[in-house]
Amino acid sequence: MHTAPATPKAVRRQHDREIVSLAVPAFGALVAEPLFLMVDSAIVGHLGTPQLAGLAIASALLSTAVSVFVFLAYATTAAVARRVGAGDLKAAIRQGIDGIWLALLLGAAVVALTLPTASWLVDLFGASDTAAPYATTYLRISILGIPAMLVVLAATGVLRGLQDTRTPLYVAIGGFAANGALNLGLVYGAGLGIAGSAWGTVIAQFGMAAAYLLVVVRGARRHGASLRPDAAGIRASAQAGAPLLIRTLSLRAVLMIATAVAARLGDADVAAHQIILSLWSLMAFALDAIAIAGQAIIGRYLGADDATGARQVCRRMVQWGVVSGIALGALLILARPLFVPLFTGDPAVQDALFPALLVVALSQPISGVVFVLDGVLMGAGDGPYLAWAMLLTLAVFAPVALLVPALGGGLTALWGAMTLMMLVRMATLWFRERSGRWLVTGATR
Repeated sequence: MHTAPATPKAVRRQHDREIVSLAVPAFGALVAEPLFLMVDSAIVGHLGTPQLAGLAIASALLSTAVSVFVFLAYATTAAVARRVGAGDLKAAIRQGIDGIWLALLLGAAVVALTLPTASWLVDLFGASDTAAPYATTYLRISILGIPAMLVVLAATGVLRGLQDTRTPLYVAIGGFAANGALNLGLVYGAGLGIAGSAWGTVIAQFGMAAAYLLVVVRGARRHGASLRPDAAGIRASAQAGAPLLIRTLSLRAVLMIATAVAARLGDADVAAHQIILSLWSLMAFALDAIAIAGQAIIGRYLGADDATGARQVCRRMVQWGVVSGIALGALLILARPLFVPLFTGDPAVQDALFPALLVVALSQPISGVVFVLDGVLMGAGDGPYLAWAMLLTLAVFAPVALLVPALGGGLTALWGAMTLMMLVRMATLWFRERSGRWLVTGATR
């Protein structure tokens, strides 16, 4: 008896279920991360303005360090998912363990480099004489948590590759709750001030890392995977992550250039730019959740030698990206009268904000396609192409953005340049997707 082939509608429903089951918990975990900083800011803010300024500087340095190493999650997700698709769970977990060892090595290197240079880094950021001691104190303590944070990134990649985004959500919620309780207890209960906030965050980070390692170790024992460091495996993880590091650094350069240009436009424009960047980042979390689902699902399909399935689910995720982008753009416009007064009451800032927000809203469907295709190509292990594409995008964006103040443009023109940047990214990613060169099947790329 032959089973009837699945109808296109049934295939779409299957893809939708897969996407939702991975993307929704991933979104929750992504949103939990910036809440750490919000809690720290709220607690430290009551100590005084110099302490809050110090926290802001140290946090900027720490978040930059962590974001640079986000490839630990991306590369591990793709590599583990391929082996899951190939039906080799032992090799999948072993691949993930190599990524975790790489995270520990990189974390130790960051600590060794940052501890003796903490005060110099704070001065480099232009901290005031009153804020600098607090920033240095917070940075020196918090940097001790970097190895744990990098382990969290790599272990998150392992679980995503295993098609599990629920565990990272639960760990993120637990970490957020522990961070808040520890900060309150150490800052006010123990009277440690800003040092207490730093120690509370470090303890919460190591708790999260321990929770992840417990899950990974259990999986390794269940499937007979070795926990020992393997030089060849660690080296392979680093090689897979290197192109994604270049991609991430190029993207960070785009955001830094945009902020530097906004600073030249005047106080009202840079204030409005900061508000828009916060909103843009929040919407990026929603779109990135679909991209994370893409990394895990595409890797699994390609590992199972199902190029047709990978292409089908890619197209469905692009549709999700477009629809999500339209919805987010519409929400941004409709809710504008509600949230803008929460950010600022300055008429000059609001005047700069409104037209630029319209540009951002209209560009969200483009962002939806970009995030999804970015995730798809990461899931396919197509890191070298992503690196070159992002370098090209940076080369196009930088001169256009730098011309904005020279030509008398304002914030709206700057965000027009940001939209051009996203269009270039979309063009490069769409070209790659259409070429089919990313459809490399097998347990390894």
